[in-house]
Amino acid sequence: MRILIVSDTHGMLKNFKLALAKVGKIDYLIHAGDVSGDEKEIEASVNCPVKIVSGNNDFSFSLKKEEEFEIEGHQFLLLHGHKEGVYYGTDRLIYKASEYGADVVIYGHTHVPSIEYDEEYGIWVVNPGSLTFPRQGDRKPTFLLLEIDREGDLHFTLNFVG
Repeated sequence: MRILIVSDTHGMLKNFKLALAKVGKIDYLIHAGDVSGDEKEIEASVNCPVKIVSGNNDFSFSLKKEEEFEIEGHQFLLLHGHKEGVYYGTDRLIYKASEYGADVVIYGHTHVPSIEYDEEYGIWVVNPGSLTFPRQGDRKPTFLLLEIDREGDLHFTLNFVG
């Protein structure tokens, strides 16, 4: 199972399309918010299930603020993160994910990629960064590829556009 995880495209899909071309066939697409009205175009770009949540710059009533779902036996919690204070750490995300019974929480908002595993709760906390306005040191647009192997183990890979 190959899952493309993106966030913070902010209405500019050039790098999103480059990321799609780079990863090839995917089985699932997850977007952690700030699509700025491009949700229909994003969904039409792929031939697989899509989960998109609203971010602090999204004003669509069709997008949920958070989504919980299951893929290959793993429980996911998807949200943008701006209401959970992600600039100050991920403790609130981890607690919220544990309340939902999730073993993976995906968020955006900071525009900085991150892949963490909380040993105490057994929860992956991941942020794909931003495909449009990256804020980490090298300022390269980023996305994550999650591969779930035959044993059900999760493998996250940070990727750069360009």
